[in-house]
Amino acid sequence: MLTHLSIRDVVLIDKLDIEFERGLCVLTGETGAGKSIVLDALGLALGARAELALIRAQSDKLSVSASFLLTAKHPAIRYLSDHDITCEDNTIVVRRVLGRDGRGKAFVNDQPVSVSLLRDVAALLIEVHGQFDTHGLLDPGTHLDVLDDYRRAKDGDGLDEACVKAFTAWRAAANALHEAETATARAAADETYLRAAVTELNELSPQPGEEKDLSDRRTLLKNAEHIVAALSEARGSLSGETDVEGLLRTAASRLTRIAPQAGGKLDGLSKSLERAVIEVGDALQELDRTAAQIEAEPKELEQAEERLFALKAVARKHKCSVDDLAKVQADLKAQLDAIDHGVDTIRELSAKASAAKLAFEGTAHKLHEARLAAAAKLDKAVAKELAPLKLDKAAFRSAVTKLGDEAWSARGFNKVIFEASTNPGTPIGPLAKIASGGELARFMLALKVVLAGTQNLTTLIFDEVDTGIGGATANAVGERLERLAKNVQILVVTHSPQVAARAAHHWRVSKATRAGETVTKVSLLDATQRREEVARMLAGEKITDEARAAAQRLIAGTAS
Repeated sequence: MLTHLSIRDVVLIDKLDIEFERGLCVLTGETGAGKSIVLDALGLALGARAELALIRAQSDKLSVSASFLLTAKHPAIRYLSDHDITCEDNTIVVRRVLGRDGRGKAFVNDQPVSVSLLRDVAALLIEVHGQFDTHGLLDPGTHLDVLDDYRRAKDGDGLDEACVKAFTAWRAAANALHEAETATARAAADETYLRAAVTELNELSPQPGEEKDLSDRRTLLKNAEHIVAALSEARGSLSGETDVEGLLRTAASRLTRIAPQAGGKLDGLSKSLERAVIEVGDALQELDRTAAQIEAEPKELEQAEERLFALKAVARKHKCSVDDLAKVQADLKAQLDAIDHGVDTIRELSAKASAAKLAFEGTAHKLHEARLAAAAKLDKAVAKELAPLKLDKAAFRSAVTKLGDEAWSARGFNKVIFEASTNPGTPIGPLAKIASGGELARFMLALKVVLAGTQNLTTLIFDEVDTGIGGATANAVGERLERLAKNVQILVVTHSPQVAARAAHHWRVSKATRAGETVTKVSLLDATQRREEVARMLAGEKITDEARAAAQRLIAGTAS
């Protein structure tokens, strides 16, 4: 709800702070006292168009702020959280500053924001009905949400979640079909290239890590002659004239024969010589084996180089590394498989998409029927409220229509527009275009009474809702405002004593002259002051005892 309004230097208001309460809040005052200035200032804080004419003549700038206290789960708090704006103690403070140079600033909880974001937040907090700019129910874009909120409050059928689930499944199936069709079409366009490339790769049969193996083998083969010569020299050194292995065997044999006479002193040395004999023998065998491996056929080097160069050439063609050729081969084969089996795949996916669409249509149709039923209930309930508000010749209709499948969404396939006519024979049309001023405000009042408790708005403002009415009709307006104020904070600007008498909180807007300057002030009235104000509204400029008594009876009657 709106808890505080602070106005600085707006037209005739130099400094004004108003603390608001829950329930029915009424602003009264003589014509021209400045009630519209208060609403204009509040509108500015909520993102209305900024005009330099609003700046008080004696000031260089104006400033307006409005504070709201909400529940933790209110949509406005979630919206601001999505924009990285925190709301301490579930409070939102919107503020607007406008300088005479035309530069303006907007803030939410002291963080600079765009006016567009300010308007979005305001739309979740407050709604204004009357002769000034309006939004909310007069915006057809909100009507589907309003009807669904009303339907859920009355029926709670769970169709919304089912529709979202069915739509998501349908779109997923449709997207899978589209992707398969696109992939198949793209692959088919390149089929000749794909088949040639796969054939080439199949013949080449690249293996991961093959490039390094070939490079190492190529280096070895290029130096084979020198390596073999070195191996031969090494073998000659071990088994030539010196015959290292034979000498070691002779030495080991001699020590073995004499070892028993040495009392174990030669055992370690004898074992070392035996190991040396074995190691030298192994070395000679390894030298022979390695030399045999390196001594290759003359064409082996040529073959290794041809294989390596062929792999690199194909890798350049596919713009990848040699080690990635195996993956490229698999990918290209998969594309060919998509062509070869694409018809079957697409047929299967198409059947799934069609089935998912039918399932969605079935659920959306149920939701459509539920909306039609809710619309009938809403229309009947609104019609019941119109007659007491002197709109007995008016008609209201919730037009629920089907959209083309290109406009279907997780919300179903409906469009909802609230329509009305104010007089018999007048064509029914969009709500925002069939009435104006107090008549339109009363239409909104009837709707709001019916929708009470189904919306998230915290504050409703009705400006001049009593224009052109009096007596029983004004009393009916007041009774409905009082009833509506049990669910949502109501701020009403009124000239009707029947409405003012029902106020839970009553402020009087008046003008005063101070130091030769005219200013607007707003005063919260106590019980006595309130009786005087209602008496003024009944009697006019001269308040009589009879008017005071009538005011007292009116206030007492509404309180009973």
